[in-house]
Amino acid sequence: MEVYECIIVGGGIAGLQAAIQLGRYRHRILVIDANDGRSTLCRAYHNLLGWSDGVSGETLRACGRQQAEKLNVRFIHDEVVAVCKKEEQFQLTGKSGQTYEAKRILLATGVKDRIPSIENLIPCLGISIYVCPDCDGYEVTNKKVIVLGAGKTGANMALTLLYWTNDITYVNHDGEELHAGMMQQLRERGIRYIRQPIESVLVKEESLFCGVRLQSGTVITGERGFIAFGHNQVNTDLAKQLGVERLENKHIPTDARTKQTNITNVWAAGDIGVHSEQVAIAMGEGAQAAIWIHKSIMAEKANLLD
Repeated sequence: MEVYECIIVGGGIAGLQAAIQLGRYRHRILVIDANDGRSTLCRAYHNLLGWSDGVSGETLRACGRQQAEKLNVRFIHDEVVAVCKKEEQFQLTGKSGQTYEAKRILLATGVKDRIPSIENLIPCLGISIYVCPDCDGYEVTNKKVIVLGAGKTGANMALTLLYWTNDITYVNHDGEELHAGMMQQLRERGIRYIRQPIESVLVKEESLFCGVRLQSGTVITGERGFIAFGHNQVNTDLAKQLGVERLENKHIPTDARTKQTNITNVWAAGDIGVHSEQVAIAMGEGAQAAIWIHKSIMAEKANLLD
C-alpha cells in the first residue's frame, strides 16, 4: 500500500488550497473527498477578490481540483469514517472499505449546515437566499427580506440584518418559541414574526427568491431570503478518534502560526477551526497549513540524512 506524505481529508476550499500548495512542493498527496460539503451547495460567493459578479462553489471546486491534479495530487471519492495511528503512520478507513496510509493528516472536513427539506430552497443558495450576513448582507441592502429560521438563531439573524435593511420578516419554521425579551426586541425593531412551518420557497426565473408559502397556504412575498436554522454539524469526529483537542462547540483549536493541532502531524484548516464561514480565510488556512506540512516533511528528510 502506498504511504502518502500527507492525506487531506476534505476536498472543499481549504483542502483544495492546501492540495495546490503541497502539489507545488512536489509531495505525494492524496485528497479524500465525500463531495457533500457546504461549498457544493453555494451557487455564488460574492465577497472574493477578483469575482465581483460572484463565483459558485462548484466552479471553485472544479478549478481547484483541476489545478491540483496538474500538480500530480491524487483525488479519491470516499468518506473517511475511521482513523488511527499505527507507529509512525496514520491509517484511514473509508466508507467504501478501502484503507489509506499517510505520515501526516490535514483535516479540512468543514461544517454542514442544517437545512430542512423545504422545496426550492437549495437552488437559491448564494443567489437569492443567503447563509452568512458577513458574506452577503450587502446583497439585501434596502430589500424586502424573509429570514427562514428556527428559534433564537433565526431571531438573531433577523436582528443582525437590520444593518442592511429595515424590511424584515422572520418565519420561525421549526424552532422553539421565543422568550419574551427576544419577542420584545423584534417588535421594537419592526421585525414581523411568524411561527409556522414553511411548505415551499417561491421562485421566479429558476433561482430568484420571491417569497415563501407557509403550511397553512399563506403566501409571504419577499425579494431575498436568509436561512438560520442553527444546530449545524461540525465535522470533527475523526479528530476525536485521534485525541485531537476540541472545544465545547466541537471546533478544533490549532497553533496560530502552523495550524497544527495538539497531536503531532495532524493539522486542521477551514471552518472546523476558526468557524469563520469565510472562503477567503479557508483558502488562507489551507495554504498556511500546507507550508508547515512541507516544513515537517523536509525536517523528516533531513533527519534521515543525519
